[in-house]
Amino acid sequence: MPSPRQSNDPARGRVAGSPLGRRTAVAVAERPGEVCPHFHTAIELVGKRWSGAIVWALGDGPVRFGELSRRVPGVSDRLLSRRLRELEDWGLVERSVEEGAPVRVSYALTEKGADLQPTLQRLREWAIRWHT
Repeated sequence: MPSPRQSNDPARGRVAGSPLGRRTAVAVAERPGEVCPHFHTAIELVGKRWSGAIVWALGDGPVRFGELSRRVPGVSDRLLSRRLRELEDWGLVERSVEEGAPVRVSYALTEKGADLQPTLQRLREWAIRWHT
């Protein structure tokens, strides 16, 4: 029996077997008070510690690892590397390597990642209003 995350229940708008456990659907039928599975996945991704801050920090264009580490104070290099890989896996961030000595690695938002910027800006405005 498939787990709820792997269900093929069209009323819940889920399709099993999509990459990284992500679900695709044209429409999601929800019961009153039920959390949309797409919303839940997105909020878990962006709400994961440091992920939203990393996406925000990449909003102005490509950034090398050291600069990104400075833009997101408090995150360790190890955790920053892990989150960047996760964001790459989700298709929000792309990694570019410039050959040479030394090798230069930079990170940038994909179109999908850049599409989050207005939402993060709105969240920032909310935070400034209510948490200052």
